[in-house]
Amino acid sequence: MNIIEVKNLSKKFKGLTAVDNISFNVEKGEIFAFLGPNGAGKSTTIKMLTTLLHPTEGEMQLNGHNPVENPDEVRRSFGIVFQDPSLDDELTAYENIELHGVLYDVPRAIGRKRAEELLKLVELWDRKDDFVKTFSGGMKRRLEIARGLLHHPKILFLDEPTLGLDPQTRNHMWNYIKELNQKEGITVFFTTHYMEEADRIAGRIAIIDHGKIVASGTTQELKEKTGKASLEDAFLELTGKVIREEEAGSIDVMRMNRRMWAGKK
Repeated sequence: MNIIEVKNLSKKFKGLTAVDNISFNVEKGEIFAFLGPNGAGKSTTIKMLTTLLHPTEGEMQLNGHNPVENPDEVRRSFGIVFQDPSLDDELTAYENIELHGVLYDVPRAIGRKRAEELLKLVELWDRKDDFVKTFSGGMKRRLEIARGLLHHPKILFLDEPTLGLDPQTRNHMWNYIKELNQKEGITVFFTTHYMEEADRIAGRIAIIDHGKIVASGTTQELKEKTGKASLEDAFLELTGKVIREEEAGSIDVMRMNRRMWAGKK
């Protein structure tokens, strides 16, 4: 059963096509990697899926709902960890979680129980009353994941969640995510530039370049298609070795997206 369905999806910015007629599906409970160079269309696609942008053309369904026609239902269906930090540094870890519960109308008693479960899962329960400004980058990422899961979403979007983290923290973070996927059956949709993460974590992968899906399948299928021994070599074979600019429309950066997001809740 597909929990995400995308059909002939396109997005244009002032005549420039950022996403060009893409189609793909993500199965319920799957860990799905969406890979591509800078400027390929990854962030624009995620913004459309998460109601931050309207498509120029095409259709989308998340958990049976259309992001354009039923944005509130779609927002209840997913949690998201942005590429840039989105926590309030002047609040404690628990207050950040509590605020998220208010935004999502999580009943207070349920929210408290869920917050304790999640903070213990990401090993932050003993720091729940500490201000976030005292946390390391890895601790903040773990808190963002816990916060994004408070309202029991069906889908968790992770936009380069381990960017800038040391290997030990990255390894722990993926262990948490895999445990959540197995325990709660949550669907995980993530982007990363670390090819070994996608190789090790994802069940299936879609690669986007110049706004188009250029390949999809398991790691093994992508290696076989390109005749390469590693996913990184397969990725370079499919997308080339030229250094890319940032994505079209990315001046609408995540900080502005978060303001839009908060205003829509």
